[in-house]
Amino acid sequence: MYGTGRTAVHSGPPRPHPYGALPRQPRIPKGTGEARRYLAVGLDCYLCLLAVGLLVHSCLGSAGAGRTAAVLLGHLLVLSFANQVLLTMAVRASAGKLIMGVRVIRLPDAGRPEFRRLVLRWLYGLFWLPLQPWHHLRRTAAAEPPPRERLGGGPPAAPCVDLAGVRQVHRSDLRYYRAAVEGHRG
Repeated sequence: MYGTGRTAVHSGPPRPHPYGALPRQPRIPKGTGEARRYLAVGLDCYLCLLAVGLLVHSCLGSAGAGRTAAVLLGHLLVLSFANQVLLTMAVRASAGKLIMGVRVIRLPDAGRPEFRRLVLRWLYGLFWLPLQPWHHLRRTAAAEPPPRERLGGGPPAAPCVDLAGVRQVHRSDLRYYRAAVEGHRG
């Protein structure tokens, strides 16, 4: 009705969608393979060590070993934080992931991960992941059986999800997902 702020209600049967039934909501992209993720992590480590090595190169001759180690460790932490948290907030990927074509998404809605999740993910990678080879060697030395998930028993683990609730996906898969969501809305 014109001028009243109310709209006229059309009574009668609902009209069908002009292109048939609406498709269901697209699924979130599956995670990348382990090889691509490990290569991205290796590139991140290499680039971080290379940059810090170039920055600290001038300190090596003038300072003592203790001061050089402290400066090196400080630079490594700052550069690692900038790469893993700040760069990932800006472009959804660290430097190594950009090179490998991997993007980081938030679950369950494939949105951009927020600062808190990225800091948690960085701390997780900084403190827990370096201990994994030691845990693996210790488990092998104790002759423990492998975890049940590897043998096909037990509940299946969520694929490619880390502690912070994010997933690493291919850049192209994320692009197709966004296009499908936009097409679903339109």
